[in-house]
Amino acid sequence: MTTTETVTVVPAEPPRALGFWMCLALVMGSMIGSGIFLLPAALAPFGWNAVFGWLVAIAGVLCMARVFAHLARVMPESGGPYVYARQAFGEMGGFLVAWSYWISVWSANAAIAIAAVSYLSSFFPGIAAVPGLPALVAIGLIWLFTAINLWGVGIAGRVQVVTTLLKLVPFAAVILIVIGVLTVHGTASLATYRGETIGLGAISAAAGLTMWPMIGFEAATVPAGRVVDPDRTVPRATSLGTLATGAFYLIVCSGIILMMPADAIAGSNAPFGTFVAHFWAPGPAALITLFATISVLGTLNGWVLVQGELPTALAHDGLFPRWFARLSARATPVRAQLLSSGLASVLVASNYAKSMGAMFVFMGMMSTAITLIVYFFVMIAALTEYARGRFGRRPTVPALAIAGLAFAIWALVGIGLGSDKWSAILFLSGIPVFLLMRRSRPAAEAAEQAAVA
Repeated sequence: MTTTETVTVVPAEPPRALGFWMCLALVMGSMIGSGIFLLPAALAPFGWNAVFGWLVAIAGVLCMARVFAHLARVMPESGGPYVYARQAFGEMGGFLVAWSYWISVWSANAAIAIAAVSYLSSFFPGIAAVPGLPALVAIGLIWLFTAINLWGVGIAGRVQVVTTLLKLVPFAAVILIVIGVLTVHGTASLATYRGETIGLGAISAAAGLTMWPMIGFEAATVPAGRVVDPDRTVPRATSLGTLATGAFYLIVCSGIILMMPADAIAGSNAPFGTFVAHFWAPGPAALITLFATISVLGTLNGWVLVQGELPTALAHDGLFPRWFARLSARATPVRAQLLSSGLASVLVASNYAKSMGAMFVFMGMMSTAITLIVYFFVMIAALTEYARGRFGRRPTVPALAIAGLAFAIWALVGIGLGSDKWSAILFLSGIPVFLLMRRSRPAAEAAEQAAVA
């Protein structure tokens, strides 16, 4: 390989194509996806307990988001959680966090693709009627958005902005209906509040259900090396995107479950559409379902963008084969993207015999549990860096990190042993990979130096 080829194929500094609005869209687009459009059905039996559950979950996630924002300000590099854990715990700790986060991302993409097929089947019922076809369509969607991201990070960012704007339409429709009904009927339109039905156990259970749609607030920290003015842009987008998304969730979900009979929402496969059909008409409800489909596809686009950055960051640090560090002429991590999408496709294909609902629950809960492990270690990393003087003497950082740490532990307990077991196994599976890469690194570096010479 010549020096000229090295400069052309592996840019020393990838172009910074992501601005504030693209990062904000990446945060909100990664959070607003499949989970929220199904969640009112699961939360309906909890009534007012669900409202308090949302408040607890939003508060916990906001604490963690602020910690990520503080870390991004002092370490504005691509890799997000990996960079923070590597700085605090060294190479092995950083690798295990990145390994876990990478698994959570491509497994989440598998779940999101299945959810997208589920929504598409509302318009094309034949998809669900053919055994194995939902899995094939899901794999096709994974590769469609992989191709979009391979075209260039700027293109992927613009797609994310457009899909994020479109996915806000269902939220706007529900919010307008909620405001209209409250204006006409006042609080009489809401389910009666009974203090004796409010309990800590019910609140905890309701809050635990909200974790899947809340994951993704850290999305803008991962491609930080491609962001314009990252030490300002990433923290602002992370904090504002998390706050705005949490507010949308609280208003919309609370409106749906408090203004409709619990059994009507709990038995619905499309709670947003059911709500709009009840207060408006079936035609607009079908349109809302269409926008929900766009929402899921936009989420898939955002997470496909993220999945390519982690192997690339690890490869640059010698913890993954250098083969993954090379970028295309469009400065996209082609090899990392192909590997990640390939693994997501294998996960979907290996579960093709299950129903779409069973596939989604299994993949979603596994991804959520392993992501919470990542959050756990990032909170500890923030406390470690604070003790080293990284953040000065500001007491807000350790306070937020401790609150986020407690919330991550509580959420892991709420998810259950089954998903926690798989997440622990996948986390520990990174240890032999790390040891193998560390053993082979000197030989790989010598071969690379000989090739350049």
